[in-house]
Order: sequence, then structure tokens, then C-alpha cells
Amino acid sequence: MKILFNILIIAILSINLSSANELQVFEFTETELTELQVRKVRGADNKTIYTVGTNDKGNYLKSVANNAASGLGKEIKIDLNKTPFINITWKIEKDLPGIKENTKKGHDFAARVFVIKKTGATPLSNRAINYVFSSNNEVGANFPSPYTKKSIDNVLASTKSNLNEWVTVKANVKEDFKKLHNLDVNELDGLAIMSDTDNSKMNSIAYFQNIYFSSQ
Repeated sequence: MKILFNILIIAILSINLSSANELQVFEFTETELTELQVRKVRGADNKTIYTVGTNDKGNYLKSVANNAASGLGKEIKIDLNKTPFINITWKIEKDLPGIKENTKKGHDFAARVFVIKKTGATPLSNRAINYVFSSNNEVGANFPSPYTKKSIDNVLASTKSNLNEWVTVKANVKEDFKKLHNLDVNELDGLAIMSDTDNSKMNSIAYFQNIYFSSQ
């Protein structure tokens, strides 16, 4: 009986440790949607339309961008020494084929998640990694934004292999900041979600679900 009791205690501690080493970022509820910071891209004709829904996996965020560009931001501290991995489940129903995503004219993504590190007094000094669901590049591709070298686009999923399918991806953010920005980053300062089509003037439909950080 004592052995069984010890096994149960170890199992409970393991569950608690696992929970402690995961940090959920978004809830995707109607209440949260009203609280998130909305940022419209300068020069864009329209805002992206964001709505929340539910499926058998829980809540999700739907984005519809019709010649539009705006994002939803959240200030949150993420300890990358404890939880360096970002996990994203997402889907693109309607993508943006044929555009050159590393050019100003084609710099649009149906789904992207920014991770942000403040490195100065103004937002323009921030460094970011833009994890994208690409419509035209293969997974593993990365390139600086044509608008600023302080933001790097990093392809985690592609409609070339997964169109209108839910995909779950993972990336080591701490290692990516070192590799892509040559920065040793211990803590993030915020995240943002965006679907944008203002450069290509096209239309996109995408979904985001279960965005969290984990220890492994």
C-alpha cells in the first residue's frame, strides 16, 4: 500500500509540474476579444475581422482579412528560461497564393504570431520574430521583413502542404532570437496575432487555437 501511495504522489507531482511548465497566452473568448489591443497597420484600407468560436478542441479565433491589416496584441511576460517553446495550433481556409512574401508588395500572411522583445524606449526599437503560416514558402524558410530588419519572418507552416487543415507547430523562441537576431533573450514582453492582406489586396480566412508556451 505504501508503494502504491508513493506512486500516486509522484504521479500527482508530475501532473502539477507539467501544468506549471505550460503558460496559456490566449483564451479566445468574447470577453478577451474586447480586452486585446487592436493595432491597425498604417495605410491599410480596412481592419481584419476577428471573431471567436468553439469546436471539439475548445475555443478558437477566426480571422477574415479583405484587403485589410490589423492585429491583436497582448502584453505578457514570458520567462524563456522556464518555457522557451511556443506552441500554436492554426488553420488557413483561404490562403494568398502567388505573392512574394519577402517583398513590400507581397508581405502578407493569412496567419502570423509575433513574439516581441522590448529593446529600447520606443516600439520602433523592439525586436520581433514573426512566426508565419506561409502561402508560398516552405517550412524552415526565414527572412527579414522588407519594412524593418528588426522583425524576422520565420515559416512554421505552409499551405503548400497543409491547406484547410489544422496544424500544430512548435518553436524554441529563445534559440530563435539567438539565431535570427543574435540576441540572448531571457524574457518576452508581448505577443500579437495578425492576418493581413493590405499589400496584395487579396482575401484570406484563418483560424488560431491553443497558443501556449512550454518547457519542452
